[in-house]
Amino acid sequence: MFVSFLESFKYVGHLFPIILLRIFLGWFYLKTALIKYSGDYLFRPRLADEIANWLPSSNAPLGYKAFIETFVIPNWQIFAYGITGVEFAVAVSYLLGFAVRPVGLIAAFISLNLAMLSGPTQEPLFRTFFVIHFTLAWLGAGRCLGFDYFFYKRQRGIWW
Repeated sequence: MFVSFLESFKYVGHLFPIILLRIFLGWFYLKTALIKYSGDYLFRPRLADEIANWLPSSNAPLGYKAFIETFVIPNWQIFAYGITGVEFAVAVSYLLGFAVRPVGLIAAFISLNLAMLSGPTQEPLFRTFFVIHFTLAWLGAGRCLGFDYFFYKRQRGIWW
C-alpha cells in the first residue's frame, strides 16, 4: 500500500496543485470541527440563533426557509452534531485522500446549505467552498498522494 502511495505521484502527479488545496481544506475542516467539539456549539443553541438571525435576509427559496424554521431550528442539537460529524469526516477524508469523491459531494451539499443559511458576509465563502468541493469530487483528488490510488488500481470505479 505504501508503494502505491508513492507510485501515485508518478502517474497522477499533475494533480499536485489540487492536492495542496485538498490538504488545506482538510486542515481547515479539522480545526473547525475541533473548535465546535471543544466549545459550546453542541450544548448551547448557537446554531439555532445563527439561523434565526440570518434566515430573514437569506436568498433561499421560501419552501427551504419553511423547512428550516419548522424542522431544523427546533431540532438544533441533532443538526449541530451532524454538521460537526460531517466536518470531521471531510477533514479525515481529505487529509488521507480516502473516498474523496463521495465525501466531496457531501461536503458540496453541506456548503450549499450553509451558503443559503449564512448571512451576506459569509455567503461568498460557502459558495466558493461549494465549487472547490465539487471540483475535488470531479477530479478524484485522492488519487495523488492519497489512498484512493491504491483502490483505484485494484478496482476501477466512479468512487475512486
